[in-house]
Amino acid sequence: MKGVILAGGTGSRLHPLTRITNKHLLPIYDRPMINWGIEALVNAGIREIMLVTGGTHAGEFLRLLGNGQEFGIDRLSYGYQDRPGGIAEALGLAERFVDGDPVLVMLADNIVERSIKPMVDAFKRQPKGARILLTQVEEEEHLRHLGVPSFDEDRRVVGIIEKPEQPTSNYGVTGIYCYDADVFQVIPTLAPSGRGELEITDVNNYYIEQGAMAYDVLEGFWGDAGESIDAYYAVNDFVRGNGANKD
Repeated sequence: MKGVILAGGTGSRLHPLTRITNKHLLPIYDRPMINWGIEALVNAGIREIMLVTGGTHAGEFLRLLGNGQEFGIDRLSYGYQDRPGGIAEALGLAERFVDGDPVLVMLADNIVERSIKPMVDAFKRQPKGARILLTQVEEEEHLRHLGVPSFDEDRRVVGIIEKPEQPTSNYGVTGIYCYDADVFQVIPTLAPSGRGELEITDVNNYYIEQGAMAYDVLEGFWGDAGESIDAYYAVNDFVRGNGANKD
């Protein structure tokens, strides 16, 4: 199984901190944010990783990470997204790297308290399809900024709405996804959204329509350190006091 870490974007919600660097190079407690995502994948047994980034600070990831072996990576590749075309487009850049294997995709500003290895192991037992990681969110206002799943009476996901005005559940979709290799046939069929990007929610809804979507519910803390300045410092405070990626 391969891993793809997405570390692009302009980081506009973290201005002025991101005027001089990529947001994923900002510190979370005692190390750069990107290191936590790498640790999450390596601890889950994923040792072949591609990092996709963009912008004027892309070269700093190479300076920080090198060939990745210091961090437990067997093979580290880099991809460059030359414009903000969306998460699905960024994933599409990894097609040759993934080379027909299943893939875990993680947005690098996601920080989790508990290991993602149970999700990875469950996906490996799936014959095909996709698997997403959900988190329980009690604040309705927060849900309005996330992808929110709807469930049927058997607790199967029947759809995901991005940033709904009226959330249909109290679960949010984190930025951690597993896909079979068919995802690279799905991405070219997508139409750009209103903001001109290829949306990962459309990829997930495709798998839902095919009856090929499973999910896990994350235990413990989840934070999107790139959501806002307040969220960034809240994630910092949590990790300082509790750690992250714990078994």
